[in-house]
Amino acid sequence: MANENYITVKKASEIEYIEKKSRFIGHCTPVESEEEAIDFINKIRKKHYNATHNVYAYIIKDNNIMRFSDDGEPQGTAGVPVLEVLKKEGVTNVAVVVTRYFGGILLGAGGLVRAYGKAASLAVNESGIVKVKKYCIYSVKVDYPMHRKIEYEINMGGYMIDDTVYTDKVEMFVCVKKEEGDYFVNKITDSSSGKAEISFVGEKYIKVDI
Repeated sequence: MANENYITVKKASEIEYIEKKSRFIGHCTPVESEEEAIDFINKIRKKHYNATHNVYAYIIKDNNIMRFSDDGEPQGTAGVPVLEVLKKEGVTNVAVVVTRYFGGILLGAGGLVRAYGKAASLAVNESGIVKVKKYCIYSVKVDYPMHRKIEYEINMGGYMIDDTVYTDKVEMFVCVKKEEGDYFVNKITDSSSGKAEISFVGEKYIKVDI
């Protein structure tokens, strides 16, 4: 895809609020596939098997999948408002389930739209919105006496050290933006006077706060 970065949620969350005696529970979680989204929905359905409704919506980045269900609520009053919250926030790879326990007072179509939308919005905000960026991972291997100097250069350059392995040498795995790869290699080569062993080892998606 042209843009390999995307917006999603940071962690799973659960919120609850009461609207005219109806209890709404919003559940939100990051997912990597439609299968994960369906598993999450089924888990919530099982947990709240006696709820009046378990409404859901999810968006998956791969193949631009969008699905929703009103789960017995009047058409367009439940699943669509939940999906619209996800679209408005610009998030993907996210699943939301809003559970409702009916409290005896009808909310009307407009009331349902607002209630389900509010529950979804609260859950998404509780999960926290982050940007997922695709980074190149480079291995930088140096002798122990040079470790602190190169580590300092890496940190000062704004790069992130994902992991460090200590053996006969120190090996740092560094996250680098794709477009900065050549510059990074040249910078570390110069800083180490050519003594650092630098190699590209793969790619990784990393969540960063917005």
